[in-house]
Amino acid sequence: MLGDLIGEERGETTGIRVLSTDGGHPVMEASFQATGTLLGTGVKDMGTYESVVRADGTLFGEGQGVIMTEGGDTITWHGSGVGSLDEGGSVHWRGSLFFETAAAEFSRLNAIAGVFEFEVEASGKATAKVYEWK
Repeated sequence: MLGDLIGEERGETTGIRVLSTDGGHPVMEASFQATGTLLGTGVKDMGTYESVVRADGTLFGEGQGVIMTEGGDTITWHGSGVGSLDEGGSVHWRGSLFFETAAAEFSRLNAIAGVFEFEVEASGKATAKVYEWK
C-alpha cells in the first residue's frame, strides 16, 4: 500500500554522458545534486543513474546515490524506474528506491521501499517526491 510522503527534493542535473549507441538504443548516464527533506530532516542528495531508450521510446533507468543529513548521517540508495519524454524535452520518471543506513534515526528506511516521482525539466532542473511503500 502506498503510504506517506517521506521525502521531497529540488535540484539539478550536474552532468550527462553518452555511454553507448549500440543497436540504435542510446544509453546515457546522468548525475544530479538536490536538497530537501527526508523524514522531516534537511538533506543533500547526490546520485547517478544510467538510462536506456527502449524501442517504444520510453526509458528504463537504474541508479545509486548518497544522502547526507544536516546532522551528518549518511543514507545510501539504489533505485530503478521507467521514464517518458515529452515534446518540450522534460523527462518524467516513476520507480522505486531501496535505502541502507546505520543511522538509528533513519533505520526504518532499511525496511521499506520508496516509490518516487522524479521530474527533470529540459533545463536540467529537477524535483522529486518519495512515498513510503508498506
